[in-house]
Amino acid sequence: PILYGYFRSSCSWRVRIALALKGIAYDQVPVNLLKDGGQQLAIIHYLEDTRPNPRLLPQDPKKRAQVRMISDHIASGIQPLQNLSVLKQMGERKMEWAQKCIASGFQALEQVLQQTAGRYCVGDEVSMADLCLVPQVANAERFNVDLGPYPTITRINKALLELEAFKVSHPSRQPDTPAELRA
Repeated sequence: PILYGYFRSSCSWRVRIALALKGIAYDQVPVNLLKDGGQQLAIIHYLEDTRPNPRLLPQDPKKRAQVRMISDHIASGIQPLQNLSVLKQMGERKMEWAQKCIASGFQALEQVLQQTAGRYCVGDEVSMADLCLVPQVANAERFNVDLGPYPTITRINKALLELEAFKVSHPSRQPDTPAELRA
């Protein structure tokens, strides 16, 4: 497979984690999202359907619903508010806007995770929710959001960043990462 992505794209990052967890080798074609808009591909569900091991969605219906709820909250309710097109429209207020949107989303997320988390977002197995969490926490750090009020989010993120799939998929380790941002 070929992944068309941008080193700092949350969407691309989630897919890179999924590919790494599933042990799928892939070619990467960088797409500059700052130039001509780029493209986004939604493929994690496709990967889950075609390469189900390891599972990113639990078999248990309740846990599966929790994973989807958390994933949707992050990928649809928090992350799009920091997309380049939105931030561009915010102009000089983009930092304040991003902080407000992330903090609001994290307040709700922290409450959910206090009920669902084990070592990771839902129990002790890595799921699609975790693939969504790590890039969003990185966005929070990039926009200087105080993570103090979110101990569950912080704890889970730290545990996930210790896993090899999350290390190799990190934006600082991608072929299109600018030299000054490389790990």
